[in-house]
Amino acid sequence: MKRRDFIGAMAGATAATALTACGTEDTPTQAAAAPQKTFKWKMVTTWPKNFPGLGTGANNIAKLINEMSGGRIEVKVYGAGELVGAFEVFDAVSRGNAQLGHAGAYYWKGKIPSAPFFSSVPFGLTAQEMNAWLFYGGGLELWEEAYKPFGLIPNAGGNSGTQMGGWFNKEINSIEDLKGLKMRMPGFGGEVLKRAGGIPVTLPGGELFPSMQSGALDASEWVGPYNDLAFGFYKVAKYYYTPGWHEPGTTMECMINEAAFNELPADLQSIVRNAMKVANADMLSEYTARNEQALQTLIHEHHVELRYFPDDVLKKLKEISEEVIDEEAAKDPLSAKVWASQKAFKEQVMQWTAVSEQAFLRARSL
Repeated sequence: MKRRDFIGAMAGATAATALTACGTEDTPTQAAAAPQKTFKWKMVTTWPKNFPGLGTGANNIAKLINEMSGGRIEVKVYGAGELVGAFEVFDAVSRGNAQLGHAGAYYWKGKIPSAPFFSSVPFGLTAQEMNAWLFYGGGLELWEEAYKPFGLIPNAGGNSGTQMGGWFNKEINSIEDLKGLKMRMPGFGGEVLKRAGGIPVTLPGGELFPSMQSGALDASEWVGPYNDLAFGFYKVAKYYYTPGWHEPGTTMECMINEAAFNELPADLQSIVRNAMKVANADMLSEYTARNEQALQTLIHEHHVELRYFPDDVLKKLKEISEEVIDEEAAKDPLSAKVWASQKAFKEQVMQWTAVSEQAFLRARSL
């Protein structure tokens, strides 16, 4: 009996060894298939909830992250005022009260003097040129350097393309017509307007229509026809001016709380950043498609008068812009570094733009 028990035990051990070799026990393969950790993130924005283009652009980033991660990251989006105020987004993400923030970098000039360079510079880079500088001209690395002290990782999270010049209740025939004008215009554009004699006002989008309606503002710029139609500016202003000299290719940002980002495994980190790249390109495509449709509605259904800034007004604004930007850059070492990079890139890329898109557009209009 003892001999049989011994033989049986040996046979059992041999079978167990064989089964283990075949991976039928708790192998590393099975352990990897165990449920993975999920992350629940909040995204706060400076835009009204679900606002066309900007608000939906933030939603798109959240959707892409959710889908590309297979649900391992769940992002809930909050519009301006739902969780924090429009101008509290930066601090909320910096403090970790939210993991993501979708906004415009020029809103944070008071905290980071170089921030407006990462949104748009008057008479500066177009959307395509801005993306080229950020991703292939060293711009993103400089942006990360600027936000690093605040525990934030910045990313391009959309682009509106060239914006409109704004809504006015009087004609702009000379630079003198800007004097004393109370106009919503943030960033460097506001500084230029101030130097031209205007009174720049920074307000979130949701406050613009009532401010125009009450007379608290004489004029306002927002984005372009797609967004401006949604806000109903045609009800409170008669003239719609172009071009948007102050924002020729405005990058929207999606900032990440660095500590939250560092908690993610490498594959999820890649998903988050690449989702933003996809959304960045998608927003520009949407604005390009929707703006003309909305412009025709404004002109033909709401009888808005489309006007062009006179050349002498644009020349003066460009002259002032160059002075303002050089002065702003000189106030801060990092701003000087950023502007030197962007200015050099602009001088280089303008040559290609001139012989490619600009030359083609001229030929197409013959």
